[in-house]
Amino acid sequence: ASFTISLRTVDNVTVMIKPRPGVSPSCQISVKNVIRAELRIKSGENITLTFTCSTPEKYFIMEIQKNIDCVSGPCPFGDVHLYPPGLPRLNRTFIWDVKASTKAGLELKFSTPWLRQIEPGETCPDFVSYNINSCIDMAAVNIGTFCRNGSVSRVKLLGGVILSLHLPWDSPLTTSGFNIANRASIKRLCIIESVLKGESSVTLMSPNYPLGFPEDELMTWQFVIPSNMRASVFFHNYSLSNCERKEERVEYYLPGSFSNPEVFKLSDSQPANIAGSFNLSLQGCDQDAQNPGILRLLFQVIVQHPQVDENVTHLVDLSKEWNMTVTIHFEGWPSHVPLMSEPICLICKDPRNCDRVLKLVSGAVYKISFLCKDLSRLRITAEKGISCVDLRWCQRKIYSLSVPKAITQLPIRLHKFIWKLLAPDLINTEITSPSLKLQQHVPEQRCNTSYSYSIVSASPETELNVGIFCPGGSIEKIQMRNNITISLKTFGKGFLNESNHQDLKMSFVPHIKDECTFTVSPDPKAKVYLQTPNWPYGLPPYVSISWYVVVPSKQVAHLGFSKDRMGIACETGRAYVNIKEETLGAEETVRREDELLPKPRNMHHNFWVNISNCKPVDKTQLALQFWVTFADRQIDLGVILAVVAGVGVLVAIGLTVCCVKKKKKKNQNPMVGVYNANVNTQMPGKQGLFAKGRKNNESHVYAVIDDAMVYGHLLKESNGSVTPEVDVYRPFDGPIGSLPPSPPPFSFRKDIKHSPNTEEPPPLTDTDHDTYTFAHQKSGQSEDNGDTNEKNNGDTSTSLLESKEQDSLVE
Repeated sequence: ASFTISLRTVDNVTVMIKPRPGVSPSCQISVKNVIRAELRIKSGENITLTFTCSTPEKYFIMEIQKNIDCVSGPCPFGDVHLYPPGLPRLNRTFIWDVKASTKAGLELKFSTPWLRQIEPGETCPDFVSYNINSCIDMAAVNIGTFCRNGSVSRVKLLGGVILSLHLPWDSPLTTSGFNIANRASIKRLCIIESVLKGESSVTLMSPNYPLGFPEDELMTWQFVIPSNMRASVFFHNYSLSNCERKEERVEYYLPGSFSNPEVFKLSDSQPANIAGSFNLSLQGCDQDAQNPGILRLLFQVIVQHPQVDENVTHLVDLSKEWNMTVTIHFEGWPSHVPLMSEPICLICKDPRNCDRVLKLVSGAVYKISFLCKDLSRLRITAEKGISCVDLRWCQRKIYSLSVPKAITQLPIRLHKFIWKLLAPDLINTEITSPSLKLQQHVPEQRCNTSYSYSIVSASPETELNVGIFCPGGSIEKIQMRNNITISLKTFGKGFLNESNHQDLKMSFVPHIKDECTFTVSPDPKAKVYLQTPNWPYGLPPYVSISWYVVVPSKQVAHLGFSKDRMGIACETGRAYVNIKEETLGAEETVRREDELLPKPRNMHHNFWVNISNCKPVDKTQLALQFWVTFADRQIDLGVILAVVAGVGVLVAIGLTVCCVKKKKKKNQNPMVGVYNANVNTQMPGKQGLFAKGRKNNESHVYAVIDDAMVYGHLLKESNGSVTPEVDVYRPFDGPIGSLPPSPPPFSFRKDIKHSPNTEEPPPLTDTDHDTYTFAHQKSGQSEDNGDTNEKNNGDTSTSLLESKEQDSLVE
């Protein structure tokens, strides 16, 4: 097909057809049978052309430029048309270059649906875009790139302007969509007007964004908003230049303000909850010539209906808290950024200080309110630090790991509460749950509560994910080394009801040898599943974990592993599983990584399970799970019968002994011990056994007499004189039993110290006991027989063994 392009001289229009960048020249332009790679048509020319291919839009683009001089003559104000008609269907760009005096202003007024500013590199959905450049003293400033369907209705500029309209080859657009008007000087770089109706938002950027705003320039954004709506301003991205004079700032003209303009730094929280229309201006400064820096700004204005409870404030008292931060934010923060079209929720510290994210710190009291239709879209994330420097001070303290009521009373769902526990070397952390206890989240026993705890132990060398736990289990205590992070995460609304029953506590304890130690006290009816930390990725190398399992009284525990082998091969060291009951004489069960794990077994006492890792070879990890169940302890019937039989035998022996004793008592008269000095009770060959023996080495011998104990011949004449022994007997005034005392066993006697020159006697044997003899009182003998015995030097005394032998012979 052929195309005829006819340009009038008065229109001052030039048409350029050029090859499309980056496309091979497989198509050409033919003008009067002359082949050309590109074509330029000037004002006053009339040219007919054809293409050598059927799809020229793939190979060529077109630029139509119209120059408008408003300096030397009148400007053609009014609607701007797409001229000339009948152009080939190529991707085309219409350019209007308007030259004007800097003392005058130009206004570009766009027809509905108005414009929306986009960031550089972004494309419009229909590929129709406008680009506006301002010209000041031969310097071009990029005001911005815009798509259709937005809120930007007018752009006022100082001096000339270059406006470009980019249309795709298949665009049905036939009008430019704007007109040009003459205005008085605006005394600033530009003014951009944005009309916001109903709940909506607009994102705008400073000129030249992301490059720098012109030095010492001023520009203004005008926002037209219904008086019954509320607007809030948020700076999402900005940077500051290096100023030599003045200060970069933003100024607001706010409705109802008595201090207009209100000046803010770019780093300040910007005004929010603005009722009606307002202006925002950006002011630059004189920059350092050597290091100017960049002033740039990207911000958002959000308009929404006033909230029913916008005047309702909530008291957040953090004055008694320490080292804690509370962040109120939108759902998904910080990874997810809400779309501009999504309804926004704002958190306000005061009527004008609102933001999507509000951070509160401990030691202060806040009064906050919400500009949000649906508070369920907001979340709370809090963090608290607890540290110990001196164990002597902090070991006596127990810290409660519960969410403060200042947080739980807010109408916002708690997303996460994080405790960071910092302990120096040789000080460890102990986590306890005395009443609720903790349940480890495992595939066979999942947590179904409204909240859970994630526990991570971290050191500069390694990080150990201890696991996920929830209340209502069997773990009473967890002791860990290194710094600990505990994250409470909620699920659903049930946490508000369960938050009053939290009992997690923490304390600092002395150093422990294992990386982590669990104390498990299960319910007798429960089946407990336990697994190694870092599940399922395996323990770090050389890490040792222990479990101390309490077996309830009258119960027996059944311990078993969920697989037969550890499933690893060691590159360095050995991996072990150790099991031992806490009772005297208990044997320890040890298995290496190359051995089968122990079979299920019964444990009758409290017991330990220890799992220690080696350095595994690549692609092998030590991840073990074991379980514990309980049953009532059963007593064997054979044991019961043996016990009963033993008791019966003991009873029979006792009855027999009692009968014999009773019979003897009837045949015997009361006996009294009388000393007999003529009996030698020293065993042969045992000289020197008594360190203080008598001259004849006679020992005490007792004979039986009536009533009283009479001691005779305690002193023996020597050379016609009486020489008392060193030991003098003292009478015993206490009660006298019916049987003599038995000497203590040898093993319980005190050691006797000897001088170095004294030969130590041989040790005593069971026959080394002192010998005692007893005499029976004969019938009819008077009580004065004691004197007779004394005179006869004990000759009439008869030993008890001799008496028994004689009785047996008589019988």
